[in-house]
Amino acid sequence: MKILETERLNLREIDSAIDAEFIFELLNTPKFLKYIGDRGVRSIEQAREFIDNRYWQSYRENGYGLYLVELRGSLEAMSGTLPGGPVSIGMCGFVKRDYFKFADVGFAFLPEYEGQGYGFESATAVLEYGRKKLGFAKVLAITSQDNDVSVNLLQKLGFKFDRIFTTPDGEELNLFSKQF
Repeated sequence: MKILETERLNLREIDSAIDAEFIFELLNTPKFLKYIGDRGVRSIEQAREFIDNRYWQSYRENGYGLYLVELRGSLEAMSGTLPGGPVSIGMCGFVKRDYFKFADVGFAFLPEYEGQGYGFESATAVLEYGRKKLGFAKVLAITSQDNDVSVNLLQKLGFKFDRIFTTPDGEELNLFSKQF
């Protein structure tokens, strides 16, 4: 189901029937593994299960989650990529963690789509959706301490650094917040 549309992008719920190959690829990119973590997804079938057990669980329990980001149809026609269908380029949305009162925004893109403004465009739309449709008054964000690209994007989105946060697993992360 489509959630949002921007000038260049569609954001929709992730579907295990059609998105498993893409999720398998994204979750195993070097930057995803380094900055977000190894999700243990080693096959297309495991990607299907991950989508059903993680992403869809969030949609059901929270009414939101991480959404697939794809180029809108007119862009594929102009660029000549995949003549018949949309091109999946990343994901962006909200995660609800047990140890935070508020949802946090998250995003990840395939390497070939980084640095083109898609993160800013999708995250801006997601934040507006969170404020208007989900009623969020505050949103959090976390990054690895050495993930300068994500830190810069969060600051551009209006997030303010709060503190270094230690997860229940002992990982020290940057914690940011944004008030609406």
